[in-house]
Order: sequence, then structure tokens, then C-alpha cells
Amino acid sequence: MPLTFATGPVRVRVPATSANLGPGFDALGLALGLHDDVAAEVTTAPGVRVSVTGEGAGELPADDRHLVAAAMRRTFDALGGQPAGLSLECVNRIPQARGLGSSSAAIVAGVLLARALVADGVERLDDAAALRLAAEIEGHPDNVAPCLLGGFTIAWTEPSGARAVSLPVADAVRPTVFVPADRGLTATARAALPLAVPHGDAARNAGRAALLVHALAAAPELLLPATEDRLHQDYRAGGMPGTAALVGALRAAGVAAVVSGAGPTVLALTGPPEGFDPGMGWQIWRLPVEVRGAWVARGRLGHAERDPVAAGRKS
Repeated sequence: MPLTFATGPVRVRVPATSANLGPGFDALGLALGLHDDVAAEVTTAPGVRVSVTGEGAGELPADDRHLVAAAMRRTFDALGGQPAGLSLECVNRIPQARGLGSSSAAIVAGVLLARALVADGVERLDDAAALRLAAEIEGHPDNVAPCLLGGFTIAWTEPSGARAVSLPVADAVRPTVFVPADRGLTATARAALPLAVPHGDAARNAGRAALLVHALAAAPELLLPATEDRLHQDYRAGGMPGTAALVGALRAAGVAAVVSGAGPTVLALTGPPEGFDPGMGWQIWRLPVEVRGAWVARGRLGHAERDPVAAGRKS
């Protein structure tokens, strides 16, 4: 059945995310109160035109190679057809290649925008299918799940594709991220991982991941032991020594700190001690847990949404 495309623009707000949270490798994630805003509109002129403000401006492609546009094209294929052309406006605040889910945010934005631009898009691609498609494009669900659902998520993959649940987070969990100037690449970080780990380490991580679910929801005082990891952080430490040193210093001070995703950003699930100095080169941002996840609305981006520093609190 041919697609009927919506007239006029739609817009989406997508949050930053932190995956793994220590022991929950490729499974646990948290949505954070720092957002990218994207607006899209179907055009009669062929091709894709993308404007980017904020993070990645002047670096990211301005055509169909842009990740939001590529995700939209994949989604239109899944929905059953392609529009002649697309116009996109992106206002990016999530740091690129820092372990805060910028690629997942772009993919989720593309999936939701494409669905919203089709008259019966939700009937053709429901929320569960949108998650499966986003995870397929990204390659794993640990970031796309919290981006879509908000809050703290547990994601897993079945033969039919990715699934996830979102769970509540205790009010005492107040994330702080330490963002370096240097970038990292997920592929490089994954290449540092061994093909096998000791059985004892895997068993210890399973226990810590289970404890982390409880600690985040109801017992934040257990976050420090709950965020211990033996599956990935130590193996990656040599490629980002500054990150490893900061995680160690924070944990020595009693703070439940972990590598955010593949790094090099550091996530602390509670605030650092008064006067804690991470050293030169780190921006410290205190961000709330984003419980809403991604959301879509009709219309163009507003004045505040076009401001690269208007979404999310940085200090």
C-alpha cells in the first residue's frame, strides 16, 4: 500500500545516554538530560539537505550520508516507500564520539522522524518495531533503548530482535559526567576486548549487574560496589589512561564512577566530593536522569530548540 506523507515539518528531541554503567556491558543504559533537537520535512525536490548547528557543525555530512538521514531512509524502506526528498535541521548538544550516545540519538531521531512523516507510520512500525530497527542500525541496543524509552533500561536481543524495559531510578541518583576534549571510537574500544574472560570475572559481573538494578531503583548507598566491572573497563584502560585514572580517583573517593559507554567520558552516578579536582581538560556537567526519553511533535524547531546550549544543564 503506497505511503501517504505528512505535510509540514515534524521535530524530535532525543537524549544523551550512557551505556554499560560498569558491569552491565551491552545491556544496561541510562538516559541523561542533555538533548539533540532535529526537525525534518518531506520535499518535492529530490535529495537530502541537512543543516547542523552545535556539535559536529562543519564536520558532519550535509546530505544523505548524515546518520539521521541514513536512519530515515532505512526506516522509510521498512515502512514501504521513499519520499522524493528531505530537509533536515539538526541542533546538536550531545558531544560526538565521547561515549554519550550521539550516534544512537541520531539513529533514534531518524527512525522516529520518518515514522512521524508517514500518515499511518505508527500502525506500520510500532514502538517495539522501532526499537528493533534502531538497534539493528546501531548494532546493539544498550544506547538506543534508553534514548527511546527514557530512564534506566535493560536491553537484550532475541531471535526476533532487540527488546528492552525501562525501570524507575531513585531520586538520590544524580549523574555527573566528566567530558574530555579528546574523542574516542567505539570500534577501537571494542577491539581492545579479549575473546574470552575468566569464568570468575563473568560470575562476579553478573552479580554486580543484578545488584546495580536494585541499587539504582531503591538502594543508592550500594552503587559503589554495584558498579564494579571486570569485563571491559580494565581491558580498555590502556587506550584511555586519563579516563581510567579519573574513574580510579573518583572510586577511591567513594563515588560510583564508571566509563560512560566506550568512553572516554566518565559517568559518576552521584556527585563528586566537595572540592574534587579532576585535573585539566575535563568539563563537568551535572545532568538529571531523563525519564521521558525521545519525543516527537509537529512543527519546526522553536527559538530555544535552535539554541545549541538550551537543552540540558551544564556546570
